[in-house]
Amino acid sequence: MVPSIKDCLRLMKRYSMLENIQRHSIVVAKVAFVIGSGLVESGEKISMDKVIAGALLHDIGKTESLKTKRDHVEIGVGICKENGLDEIIEIISEHVILKSFDPLSSCSEKEVVYYSDKRVNHDRVVTLKERLIYIIDRYGKGKEEIEAIKENFRLCEKVEKKLFRKLPFNPDDLERLVKRVDFDPDKGLIGWKK
Repeated sequence: MVPSIKDCLRLMKRYSMLENIQRHSIVVAKVAFVIGSGLVESGEKISMDKVIAGALLHDIGKTESLKTKRDHVEIGVGICKENGLDEIIEIISEHVILKSFDPLSSCSEKEVVYYSDKRVNHDRVVTLKERLIYIIDRYGKGKEEIEAIKENFRLCEKVEKKLFRKLPFNPDDLERLVKRVDFDPDKGLIGWKK
């Protein structure tokens, strides 16, 4: 099942997602909406429902992870399984590190969410370089971890090239475009502001 926006918000509440993680997830969903909508308009066959649900729930395991020090991806996949959300498990399981990437294949929901997450620091749209600096500062404990983070961001640059080959705007336009996205949690809607 692909959860609706209202379902995602209920799950955030049920699993006590911290407010700052909720704000981050909503901005990631806005970025994913901008990119996903552009890809759909360009003819890519991706599910916007999966993109939005995956973006909203990509960090569903983060609050528990902060308490237990367990991997938030593993926790998030477990939450998806518990709730029958099989259709977004791949997105949740690969939002930190893509397990496979083909620059010549069609764009996928997991690539959109993976990239969108890398473009949001807390609740602000930033460049990949800014996000990389933050991630290294926050999680780079030693030389091996720092190199792994850098390698992941080199992959993210490849994902960026793949996604934006199909889009009528460039990565620098994302911050401006995200400001035009309306997210109404009460109605469970995301879309362009009128």
